[in-house]
Amino acid sequence: MILSKYFHDILIGIEAIFANKLKSLLTALGIIFGVAAVISMLAIGNGAQQEILEQIKMVGVNNIVITPTAQSVGGQSDEESAEDSKEEKRKFSKGLSLLDAEAIMKVLPTVVDKISPVISFNYSAILDGKSKPVVLEGVAPCYFELFNMNLVMGETFANRQSNLGQKVCIIGDNIRKTFFNQDNPIGKYIKCGEIWLKVIGVVERRDFTASASDEMGISSSDNKIFIPVRTMLSRFKDRALIRADEIERSNGRSNQQGGSKKHNNLNQLDKIVVQVKETEMLGSTSEVIRRMMLRRHNEVFDFEVTIPELLLKQQQRTKNIFNIVLGAIASISLIVGGIGIMNIMLASVMERIREIGTRQAIGASKKDIIVQFLAESTLISLSGGIVGIILGVVLSMLITYMFDIKTIISFFSIFIAFGVSVFVGILFGYLPARKAAEQDPVISLRQ
Repeated sequence: MILSKYFHDILIGIEAIFANKLKSLLTALGIIFGVAAVISMLAIGNGAQQEILEQIKMVGVNNIVITPTAQSVGGQSDEESAEDSKEEKRKFSKGLSLLDAEAIMKVLPTVVDKISPVISFNYSAILDGKSKPVVLEGVAPCYFELFNMNLVMGETFANRQSNLGQKVCIIGDNIRKTFFNQDNPIGKYIKCGEIWLKVIGVVERRDFTASASDEMGISSSDNKIFIPVRTMLSRFKDRALIRADEIERSNGRSNQQGGSKKHNNLNQLDKIVVQVKETEMLGSTSEVIRRMMLRRHNEVFDFEVTIPELLLKQQQRTKNIFNIVLGAIASISLIVGGIGIMNIMLASVMERIREIGTRQAIGASKKDIIVQFLAESTLISLSGGIVGIILGVVLSMLITYMFDIKTIISFFSIFIAFGVSVFVGILFGYLPARKAAEQDPVISLRQ
């Protein structure tokens, strides 16, 4: 009813827009870029948030990761020893070992839910003349639950297989495709080093982002072969069993190289992953583990205790603040675009003052004049919002393609950006429309 009543006034506004195409386009540019900026910035924020959530899922909930540091096993560095008194006995640590994992489970049985040692070596997998470099990883049966890893076929290690160190393995998706293609690998054998391993399971493929880090316990499982920890120690390599003559040879090589030491990794384990039952206990449990490990390692800090989930959540909070700032900056451009509409419409009122006087002289009411100019500003912001949405979607895709930054465009961001653009058009268009309606028709006709 209202639309039909003021249809003629709206039609005049549309004709005015098409009569001044360039001016209308320049007026709409602020809205176009404002909407595009809001959509693309929110898309980046949504992508970052989704990436963090995926990483939290990948590192597992309530996990604590213990890793050896760069400090060599066997004690302090030469510089530290030189500073100490010559009479003081040099401290010794045997490094991260399986006994540490067993001690943590024994001391904290009511707090710790699951625990898995991790040992990693680079090997070559061989089958039917094909060879592929792989990461051979010794883990506990609960390792896959710790990191939310599902098996697409087969099953995980049984306790008997793990305790006896049997020659069984679970392979990643790339290894399955390389050696078995479309065949079912379950029950078949693959050679790793000098050992034939029976395949009992295949891990699902997981999207691995570049921002994910091994420091937080995140790594791609597609090129890995998982075996029980005791299988690794008994059938492949146990770094804790290094011989004295190997240490002597290593020291001799370092002396020949001008005294510079290149420390080998003599830690039996590369990592210990501990899962705590309650999130609230993460901080206190990590502190207890740190103190216990320090005592076990003879007060030598040759390890590091990290809580990946808390680090990622802190990173998420930082990114959320950054995204709010980006969204606020992008929203300012919408306000600037609205001010641009108001300025040009005010100038348009002064340019078309004779037209306003003529309309008023032939019977147009103040409401008719307001509707005419308000229709112009609203249609400009409406069309600018539509073009801005298209541009924002394209920009988001370009950001993903060119910079490999994950973006997620949500209906909410489109709705908000478009709604604000229309609201801005109405809000900043009303003042010029009211100014036009208040013109004295006699004075308008004289000009």
